[in-house]
Amino acid sequence: MNKILFPIVSFLLINIIFTAYSFAQGGMGRKGSSSWESKSSFNRMYNPSTVETIKGEVVSVDKISPIKGMSSGIHLMLKTNKGTVSIHLGPAWYFESHNYVIKVKNKIEITGSRITYDGKPVVIAAEVKKGNKIIKLRDENGFPVWSGGRKN
Repeated sequence: MNKILFPIVSFLLINIIFTAYSFAQGGMGRKGSSSWESKSSFNRMYNPSTVETIKGEVVSVDKISPIKGMSSGIHLMLKTNKGTVSIHLGPAWYFESHNYVIKVKNKIEITGSRITYDGKPVVIAAEVKKGNKIIKLRDENGFPVWSGGRKN
């Protein structure tokens, strides 16, 4: 009996330890969010002094990885009355978990920080308003809400 029980118990213990470790590292439970954490090089580009609100029509929606190694994020191009603006929203998993879908031709309002990324102007969004639905992405200092309140 011990010859059968020992491998089963060992297998279960290894799985429990591996699962706990994955959650602690921000893996399975956070869907790869670690590269989107508040102190990542991408998130540190948010500048509260350059925050503005723009309105327009969505002309494209894509999943991108702003920096190598990051999980995919939502990027869109927004046609405004002053031209087309590149918008970086946040991690794709965050939008999916909130069932917040943005499609081409949606009329939306973005509040965010205008920065220069790869030599081009980009807005890192803090809030998206579509009709009467609002999704908050960052606080007034650019701290991402998906970080769960941790100032890491």
